[in-house]
Amino acid sequence: MLPKHIAIIMDGNGRWAQARGYPRFYGHLRGSNRVKEIVREARKIGIPALTLYAFSTENWKRPEDELSVLWRTLQKYIRRQIGDMKKNGIRLHVIGEMERLPADVQTELKNAMNELKNENKMILTFALSYGSRAEILNAVKLISKECMAGTISPDQITDKEFEKHLWTSPLGENSDVDLMIRTSGEKRLSNYLLWQASYAEFDFPEIFWPDYSVEEFHKSLENFSNRKRRFGAV
Repeated sequence: MLPKHIAIIMDGNGRWAQARGYPRFYGHLRGSNRVKEIVREARKIGIPALTLYAFSTENWKRPEDELSVLWRTLQKYIRRQIGDMKKNGIRLHVIGEMERLPADVQTELKNAMNELKNENKMILTFALSYGSRAEILNAVKLISKECMAGTISPDQITDKEFEKHLWTSPLGENSDVDLMIRTSGEKRLSNYLLWQASYAEFDFPEIFWPDYSVEEFHKSLENFSNRKRRFGAV
């Protein structure tokens, strides 16, 4: 059985580059090639939702030159892949504090999302300037305002109602993560989709993201298919 929603923490770009004597930004360039391959493969095999942790709120602490390369790499990826995404029915979505991104990056993303808004074969989500605690706190603020306005009472706040206020709400029934993958061997969530990954299965390949090939992706899917997901039942 295939997961409906796969979330990936693309970890290890900088360390991959440094281990080979390259500047850290070179790892991001190589990592973008993996993004292209994994997105294509996910669409090919029929994954409805793929969410990629591209930049966390904590990543703003990185050197300015590295950030500059990250933004250029993201823009280049969007420009080069938008035609392929449209051809394959991939809708683009962004979660996170998008207003913090450079203005030209925001424009690039908004134009691409508008161009792909009617595609319905797969939703590709980039988590950019994203932190799950910020997402949950934002949802609490929104629903609190609705309570104060009298449009909803506290007793009416269910899981489903709360999820309508999360940034992943456009994913609808596929907002819950089925499979969470983190490359590089690190075994932590790093403030990523904490609500959505409540019942996710986890896979921690011991390789850096630039080495995470389509073959490795299928290994992760095979690991998932061998799990028994009981959701608290026997």
